Amino acid sequence: MMLLAGGAGLMLGLLANPARKLAVQAPTMLKGEWDEALAAEHKATLAVFDLLEKTSSDDTARRSFHLMQIKHMIGKHAFQEENVVYAAMRQRGLLEQAQHLNEDHGVVKQLLFDLTMMPKDDARWLETARTLRGNLETHMAEEENDTFPKLRAALSEQENAELAKAMNKEGLKLA
Repeated sequence: MMLLAGGAGLMLGLLANPARKLAVQAPTMLKGEWDEALAAEHKATLAVFDLLEKTSSDDTARRSFHLMQIKHMIGKHAFQEENVVYAAMRQRGLLEQAQHLNEDHGVVKQLLFDLTMMPKDDARWLETARTLRGNLETHMAEEENDTFPKLRAALSEQENAELAKAMNKEGLKLA
């Protein structure tokens, strides 16, 4: 009986991770179009920034929690963009734009590291978080208003669908 219960527990544990991954990636997958999905992820990330910016210096646990959420969201998002979208941009001759956006990701990762290492009650912490948000908003606007429409137009309907599928597969890896 004990062995059966242990086996059932193991099976539930093995099934829980794929279910969790699908739940995390589902909002992106349900958008259908790759560019709309990425824009939705942008919006969701900014919503967590809204919560983070409402914290005070004595609310270090909440700052840490929201920073962890943002790091996970941005990490998964960047993985999708860098491994699929920016690669497709390079294939279509959008080399400089892909390189520029990739460099933006490096700046974002540095600011995330700085926030992680800085004491959450440091007077500069919220200012650094706002700098990060400003950089992200500029990056997001560039993607949504310029780069993504150029890539979408350069691809056929089938290629856009394949790009969305490939992007979601990458997202599931880190979800």
